[in-house]
Amino acid sequence: MDDSLVRAVELLSPGEDERSAGYPWDLPAVQALSRGLALDPHVTYLIGENGSGKSTLLEAIAVAAGMNAEGGSSNFAFSTRDSHSDLWRLIRLIRGARRPRTDFFLRAESLFTAATYVDELKEHNRDALVPYGGRSLHEQSHGESFLAVMLNRFGPDGFYLLDEPEAALSTQNCLTFLRRVHELVSQGSQFVIATHSPIVLAYPQATIYACNDAGVEEVEFDDADPVRLTQSFLNSRERFLQRLFSDQP
Repeated sequence: MDDSLVRAVELLSPGEDERSAGYPWDLPAVQALSRGLALDPHVTYLIGENGSGKSTLLEAIAVAAGMNAEGGSSNFAFSTRDSHSDLWRLIRLIRGARRPRTDFFLRAESLFTAATYVDELKEHNRDALVPYGGRSLHEQSHGESFLAVMLNRFGPDGFYLLDEPEAALSTQNCLTFLRRVHELVSQGSQFVIATHSPIVLAYPQATIYACNDAGVEEVEFDDADPVRLTQSFLNSRERFLQRLFSDQP
């Protein structure tokens, strides 16, 4: 039985203005949405090179679900720079029978801004920091504040979108991250995660989508580029470096 909070993402038919507007409509990953993108009921990964569209897709899903484009939940209402695309206006979320009890769009790159917003809420509500562990996120390191959100703010039956969480986390805390994901999945939560990290990518039986020139295609963990390249490098580090530096003066 599919117990997804969000079962799939579909692209509605864009008009001529959108089709000729360039980014993001010219991205193969965006064009592939016209065929629909099924989401795993537990964990869906988006991988791909820089510029392949994985973060663009993740952001559009978050905004279509009602979350703040710069990060945060559907209750966050700050904006420092209106830089997100209009893709969210033309995608439809196919929801499951259950409804999320909570949600959060966690972006490592804009966590500082989200933390500032939470601190400002404290001026009107002295308990505003309680869902984040009772301590300002600004009083912690980047990685500590990222984990504080996951450990304290995230809860059961939540729909969570995370953009490159490894940017904030040490290798050890990437493992802590996976453990917390597992705890929340066992409590009915659903994740969509964009990542370059083979460790973050390692959640068992997850669905992995590679965004590339062909669009979006499902791959197995061992065939995912971050895994294959990292394994090859670690197995033959000296050969890789020799080849990498061979054309240097």
